[in-house]
Amino acid sequence: MFKKIMAMEKTNQSEATEQKTEKTPASTVKKAAPARRTRRPAAVSAAAEPAAASAPISLDDPSLYINRDISWIEFDRKVLETAMDPSIPLLNRVLFLSIFFNNLDEFFMVRVMNVQRQARMGAEPTGPDKMAPAKQMSEIRRKVSEIVEVAENLWINTLKPALDKNNIRIVKYSTLPAAQKETLNLFFNEDILPVLTPQAVDKGRPFPMISNTSLNFVMELQATTPNAPVKTRFARLKCPNNVPRFLFVSNKDNSVTPDLSYATSDGVIVLSEDVIGNCLDTLFPGYKVTSQGLFRITRNTDGEIEEDEADDLLSAVRDYVEQRRFGSVVRLEIERGMPQRLQDFLYSHLDMLPSQVYRCRIPLAFSEFGRLMKEDRPSLKYPADHPKMLKAFDSDHCCFDEIRKHDIMVYHPYDSFNCVLEFLKQAARDPNVVAIKQTLYRAGSDSPVAKYLLEARRRGKQVTAVVELKARFDEEQNINWAEEMERNGVNVVYGFAGLKIHAKLCFVVRREKDKLARYTHIGSGNYNAASAKIYTDLGLFTSNKAINDDVQDLFNVMTGYGLVKKYRELLVSPHTLRPQITALIQREIEQHKKHGNGHIIIKCNQLVDFEMVKVLYEASRAGVKVECIVRGICSLRPGVPGVSETITVRSIVGRLLEHARVYYFHNNGEEEMYFGSADLMTRNLNGRIEVLTPILEERLRKNIMNQIIEPQLKDNIHAWVMHSDGSYTKLNPKKGEKAYDSQEEIVRKLNLMKK
Repeated sequence: MFKKIMAMEKTNQSEATEQKTEKTPASTVKKAAPARRTRRPAAVSAAAEPAAASAPISLDDPSLYINRDISWIEFDRKVLETAMDPSIPLLNRVLFLSIFFNNLDEFFMVRVMNVQRQARMGAEPTGPDKMAPAKQMSEIRRKVSEIVEVAENLWINTLKPALDKNNIRIVKYSTLPAAQKETLNLFFNEDILPVLTPQAVDKGRPFPMISNTSLNFVMELQATTPNAPVKTRFARLKCPNNVPRFLFVSNKDNSVTPDLSYATSDGVIVLSEDVIGNCLDTLFPGYKVTSQGLFRITRNTDGEIEEDEADDLLSAVRDYVEQRRFGSVVRLEIERGMPQRLQDFLYSHLDMLPSQVYRCRIPLAFSEFGRLMKEDRPSLKYPADHPKMLKAFDSDHCCFDEIRKHDIMVYHPYDSFNCVLEFLKQAARDPNVVAIKQTLYRAGSDSPVAKYLLEARRRGKQVTAVVELKARFDEEQNINWAEEMERNGVNVVYGFAGLKIHAKLCFVVRREKDKLARYTHIGSGNYNAASAKIYTDLGLFTSNKAINDDVQDLFNVMTGYGLVKKYRELLVSPHTLRPQITALIQREIEQHKKHGNGHIIIKCNQLVDFEMVKVLYEASRAGVKVECIVRGICSLRPGVPGVSETITVRSIVGRLLEHARVYYFHNNGEEEMYFGSADLMTRNLNGRIEVLTPILEERLRKNIMNQIIEPQLKDNIHAWVMHSDGSYTKLNPKKGEKAYDSQEEIVRKLNLMKK
């Protein structure tokens, strides 16, 4: 159906002619500058009107929905093209490229195995787009191969030469002078060799289990003694993850420094695997390494936690984390040029299909190259940030007195995350505070939030931590914090079997004038001080009675038993958020029918839930203006005649990672705005505890609209506009148009407490 619609659009001959001269997105991304411009499908033509007069398109039509995995690849393409942007500082471009490869790792770990299984089984399509799994795998392979080739060319032809020109030289061991080789050999013998474990592969020693995303050598060995019973053998060697990847070698004294923060322009960088590869013979006395190659596998990490069968959730998650290290192999990466005998050896032992093998022209595990940001080269990075600290959270102020006067909103990292930490610190140390309740999803390895909770407990307060053990890739850290807090008397709750707790809540109870007062912080981001420096997130501090009643009820649900069918102000999944968001959209439809001014704005990370997309299509059919700012996956097709003509979708991919979620409804001038932790994904709406809170003060709503939302809708530097076919165009200022960078504009004007 979608193809038929697009075919009708092409009846506009002039625009169709222009389309024929335009390159495809694939060819454009290979050759173009970062400001890639893919022509938008032609606007609705007069020829399309008869179709609109006939029976309307069914909103269940699969052609109206974009496959979520294909959409995800398009998101990572935007990250890659950001790395291609020459206006971005050099080391930040390398960082974006490493993020691109890290995203690909997670994509294969989380998404691909399930599609592979369905394809092998010949399973029926499950998503609303109805793309067959075999077709989906073919498209994934094609698109990933395409963008990886672009990424490799970017490193080989642009970024690495640019680093060389700026005296950040990554060189091969074989090109070094003898003196530097000697110091590296000494470093190898003293600091690397003792932790290496070569593993032979023969009849008595089977091929070892290869851990997920580890860097490994495969080798063919030839005996050097004439009486050896077997002349040719194979072996594997893992590059330990506790050996520094980047070694700085001074040109002055040839010293080796495994810390890039001490690197200078007078030296070179050598990869540790390059050093190991040139010293392999040391590991096999009596044998010579005749051929070698590096490889890396990606395993499926999207396994099931056997929650229902476990005695407790903690043990189930601990078992799952251990098993995940050795999930099914999804992808094999090998360095290009690996001898065929070694390739065949790997294929036979890993049971790989050709479609799962990717040959790489650049260093494997490129996601680790973001560590080059440790180099002390400020001229090659974005200028340092200077987050604002609100006066309400000065250490000599009582923040509770300020919150009691009015709600306070912050927008990290423009507003310092220290506002949240000061709120917690004062709660921990204030003798009038009697209890603190906190959710923790991704606390981080060195969490000041967890430390303040521990301090509060030592000071005799009642402290409850609702720790989500199932936060993917952060399970071990969360387990460690949970166990430490339990040992120190914190009441730790692990949440629910089959339901993740993703809400961001901190609830403080304080004794004031012989009665208990309550204060809440609600956020859109994790209580993680490290990620708060690069993730944009909103936070609300409030003493509002209705909101505090809701948060109190929700904590009781999370720690005990109960089902709250209706909250006073909060929208809470899995029970009330979906129906209430749906009702708000439907109300906007009715208001538009009466007044003609319907307007919805959605800012989120992912927009893929079938029912949510469907109701937004219904709003567009009614004429409601729908503006979406979606950073990542989007299954909705904007601009489809008769379905989504009033819907626009844009994505902001810039220096900071857009993470806040905001939902705005015009409501005929009686505006409502919500923010919180929930994206419009089925998992968020059905399988998690999420919270959206209304922003009740008109001043705060207007400031968020004027200072955050409107700048992002005007952005022509970091904005990508989505088209009906799922492709994106990166915006550039038009001739005579002023450049508008929303993130810079927010830095300049942000003051959410402005009167």
